[in-house]
Amino acid sequence: MDIKFETRPITEIDSDALVIIGFDGEAPASAPAAGQVRELYASGEFSGEPLDVAVIHHPEGLKAKRVALAGAGKREKFDSATLRKVVSVAVRVLKGKGIHTIALLLDAGSHSDEFAAAAVEGAILGDFESNRYKTDPKKNEKYIESFAVIGGSQPAVDRGRILGEAQNFSRSLANDPPNLLTPLSLAARAREMAAQFGLECEVLDQDRMRQLGMGALLGVAQGSAEPPALIILSYRPVSAPATKDHLGLVGKGVTFDTGGISIKPALDMDQMRFDMAGGAAVLGAMRAIAQLKPGIPVTGIVPTVENMPGGKAQRPGDIVTSLSGKTVEVLNTDAEGRLILIDALTYAQRLGCTHLVDAATLTGAIVVALGHLYAGAFSNNQGFLDKLLAASKSEGERIWQMPLDEEYHKALESEFADLQNIGGRPGGAITAATFMKDFVNDMPWVHLDIAGTAWLEEGKPYMVKGATGICVRTFVRLAENWS
Repeated sequence: MDIKFETRPITEIDSDALVIIGFDGEAPASAPAAGQVRELYASGEFSGEPLDVAVIHHPEGLKAKRVALAGAGKREKFDSATLRKVVSVAVRVLKGKGIHTIALLLDAGSHSDEFAAAAVEGAILGDFESNRYKTDPKKNEKYIESFAVIGGSQPAVDRGRILGEAQNFSRSLANDPPNLLTPLSLAARAREMAAQFGLECEVLDQDRMRQLGMGALLGVAQGSAEPPALIILSYRPVSAPATKDHLGLVGKGVTFDTGGISIKPALDMDQMRFDMAGGAAVLGAMRAIAQLKPGIPVTGIVPTVENMPGGKAQRPGDIVTSLSGKTVEVLNTDAEGRLILIDALTYAQRLGCTHLVDAATLTGAIVVALGHLYAGAFSNNQGFLDKLLAASKSEGERIWQMPLDEEYHKALESEFADLQNIGGRPGGAITAATFMKDFVNDMPWVHLDIAGTAWLEEGKPYMVKGATGICVRTFVRLAENWS
């Protein structure tokens, strides 16, 4: 899809559809084809309710073939996050009608760069389909050729395009089937992306990780015929950084999770392809960071493995030695994400990172706690967490702070090792975060449990079923706003 910043008068824009935003119970007085718009409101065909779309054919005084009214709800609640969804819905509806070229008019109240960027993101996210592997020749008959924004600025439109494409890159990775996206193929995709956008890329193989002593990560991988990898992407500002800080982004990259010997139920196990959504978010964020060039060095690390119940698989009761030197008693092999993450977090510290954020589809417990609307955030540093939450709010990604009191640590005490990898059912998301907290020492750190928000089990009007790409925009905004 070609993204454009349009500066011509509205009457000269020849598109298949011109989208304007309509608010609940408030017909825009100065909208293009104002008489026809008011008629739609008066007849009740369009009310402006959220995500409602109505189409006017042959609008008066315009070259555009249609005007599409997109409902945004109450004006006082309208923000860039709402606009992102509204545009996504409009794109999906118009695409379904065989429309190929779309222009969006931002009204005077939403002319800012923030809104322009969000609109472009919404268009790109709404245009995404999960049908990559379908062979039906008709699957590509309906497509959006171009999307133009009237309002904002060229840099804002460019930023929106970069973020939208980065998020879709993450979604595509997490959607890929596990027979095609193995740990080594994920590493190859990371190398290819890094070469395209000018990032440094290093991939540690199994032998190198064994030399370093990454026993926690390798213990998870040993049951699979697919070798593990540790992907390291590095971004360095062109000019001398204005800060001595160094942001580390770490993402869980389990390309398929059977649970290992502690095997999962068969129902919905196919969805465990997205157990690398945290890693995909890190790769997508690094793709955008390389183009937007924030002033802080950023390193992205993705430990990637396949968790299988093979003859050499890790057993409940095994004790592994992590890269930090601490020993872990593995009581449940399905609590594998925290094991690969602790070695990655330790390695990030060795690379000089001063602040760490990890994203992981870590626990079912976070879904019980927060459902599918919010990711859970855990941190050992309130100031750093506040900075991340501000970034997530700006980007419309819902994240909720969870507790991390020291008393939860008692559930992880082991008779045989320094720690055990599970703490029982009560507060399972919290004890998982508490486990990882032991491996970051005093370094500012935020853990994001995205298990409930990384995948849509059913499509929404604004997004198809499958991976959501959550955290990409938050990570980028965090780096951009660091100073």
